[in-house]
Amino acid sequence: MPSIAIVYHSGFGHTKVQAEAVLAGVDQVPTAHSNLIPVDNVEDNWTVLDNADAIIFGSPTYFAGPSAQFKTFMDATSSRWLDQGWANKLAAGFTNSAGASGDKLATLQHLSLFAFQHAMVWVGLGLPPGNHTSTGSPDDLNRLSSFIGAMAQSNADEGPETAPTKSDQLTATHLGLRVARAASGWDAVQNHLNAVPTTP
Repeated sequence: MPSIAIVYHSGFGHTKVQAEAVLAGVDQVPTAHSNLIPVDNVEDNWTVLDNADAIIFGSPTYFAGPSAQFKTFMDATSSRWLDQGWANKLAAGFTNSAGASGDKLATLQHLSLFAFQHAMVWVGLGLPPGNHTSTGSPDDLNRLSSFIGAMAQSNADEGPETAPTKSDQLTATHLGLRVARAASGWDAVQNHLNAVPTTP
């Protein structure tokens, strides 16, 4: 039974909605065990993260990067980086901003580089771009045309009860489902990777 942890920060509730949509995707895989962890509660959940087969990272995009609260969590993983305790776990990411671009790509790149430094294996979104032709629609999955992870946009004057959009939530659900499916067969691969010598 794969264990998938979703660790996230949400300043105004929009990224929490996105995180819950990711969780809904994970929970579509009956054998998967899911944990939704706000960074405010991470001190009580280090063991959950250490034992997870996959960790999905989520942060709003503030000034072209993760929030300070999420960055604090990232910095707190230094001891795990030192002993490569998260090596060969699956990883993925999602982010939300008020702008259609909002430089969300920079946040997802930051999250993926963080995962790579932990020797994790990154899982991309796995969807074609949506809403990119004359016949496209804002209701398309992946309407913001991301590949590295799930993006969502929430108008600055709307609360989490109405934003992000349904299509952005379904895109996040797709990411959670994709990671959970990948994690379902990951144990054998991970055991093989862990057995590979790191020195010649």
